[in-house]
Amino acid sequence: MCSLKEVVEIKRFIRTNEKIRVPEVRLIGPEGNQLGVVSIEKAVELANQYALDLVEVAPQANPPVCRVMDFSKFKYDQERKEREAKKHQRQSRLKEIRLHPNIDEHDYQVKLRQVLGFLQKKDRVKLDLFFKGRQMEHMDLGRKILDRFIIDTQGQGQVEKEPLLEGRIMTFVLAPKKGKE
Repeated sequence: MCSLKEVVEIKRFIRTNEKIRVPEVRLIGPEGNQLGVVSIEKAVELANQYALDLVEVAPQANPPVCRVMDFSKFKYDQERKEREAKKHQRQSRLKEIRLHPNIDEHDYQVKLRQVLGFLQKKDRVKLDLFFKGRQMEHMDLGRKILDRFIIDTQGQGQVEKEPLLEGRIMTFVLAPKKGKE
């Protein structure tokens, strides 16, 4: 079921029947046939004869285009299209991996597998490398680890944000490659 907000949005943008405030409109009949440019009174009268609504479908045209149709069915179809479009939309998630510069080889491989898994699921990955105490003097070691991640993930990911030092944390972001669908 659609929310009330969605229904209000559809109603707000589409004018119907007496809410159309122009002297004449280009009219399309209920079967989709062109009826030409007619006065608004005649168009509303024609819609009433068919027991349907006069709906403004192209307000930016000159004169505006109106169609004789069942507005509730039109509204339902619009909501269904919006729901279907939302279903196919993919929210990009950002996953975060935390590291330290003195990471062991096996731990590095575990983190690498996690990153590759996230990239396969089309998630972005933020790698944070934390420095403690005297590790701040050896930032080149941390940078080598991040460079190694970049090289090891080249097949599935691309660097979205270059490694950057923010206080005691060196950060960079990987995004899945665009070509892989």
